Amino acid sequence: MIDWEALVLSARLATATTAILLVVAVPLAAWLAWSRRRWTVVVEAVVALPLVLPPTVLGYYLLAATGTRSPVGRWWYETTGSTLAFSFTGLLVASVLYSLPFAVQPLLAAFAGVDRTLLDAAAVLGRGWWQTLLRVALPLARAGAATAAVLTFAHTVGEFGVVLMVGGNIPGETRTASVAVYDAVQALDDAAAARTSLVLLGFSLVVLTATYALQRRARPRVLP
Repeated sequence: MIDWEALVLSARLATATTAILLVVAVPLAAWLAWSRRRWTVVVEAVVALPLVLPPTVLGYYLLAATGTRSPVGRWWYETTGSTLAFSFTGLLVASVLYSLPFAVQPLLAAFAGVDRTLLDAAAVLGRGWWQTLLRVALPLARAGAATAAVLTFAHTVGEFGVVLMVGGNIPGETRTASVAVYDAVQALDDAAAARTSLVLLGFSLVVLTATYALQRRARPRVLP
C-alpha cells in the first residue's frame, strides 16, 4: 500500500521549507540582482553550491553541524533537551539550505528583469529599499516568485540524500516519501515502491506543467 504517512510528512516539510525560503530568498535575490559590489558573485556562488555539491557531501557537513559535538547542535540540545540531527527540525534546516538556490535563482532572474528606471523613480520619490522591493519590484516579479515557490516545494518533496543523512529514517518524524520508496525497494516490496513512486511521478508532472505555464505567462507577447 501507499505510505501516506511518509507522503504527508514530505508535504509538511515542503510547505514549511517553501514558506521559510520565500521570506529569505526575496530580499536575498533582490540584493544579488541590484548590488554593484564585486564580491556579490562570491555570495551568489555560495548560494548556488547545493546545485553542484553531491547531496551526500552537503548532508555530511550538515550532519556535522547539527550533531551534539558541534556548537550549534550542543546549544540546541542544552536548550531544548532534544537533538537537532535526526529530528524534523534538523530536517527542516537541511531542506532550507539544500533548496535555497531553487528559490533564489528564479527570483534573481525576475528581479534582474525589472526596469531599472522604475527602481530609480521609486528612490527619487523617497521610497526606501524595502518599500521599493515590496511595492514596486515584487509585484512585477510575481511570476518569478510563483516559480520559486513551486520549484522549492517540488525539490523538497524529492530530496533523498540530504534527508537520509541528516534525518535518518524515523517513521512519522523524518521518513519522507523518497526514503519510503528506498525502503520498499530494499525490502523487495515492488508493489509499494511502485505505488508511492507513481504518486511522486504524477506530482512531478503537475509541478513541471505549472512551472512552464508560469514561465509562458511571464514572457512578453509578440504580435504575429
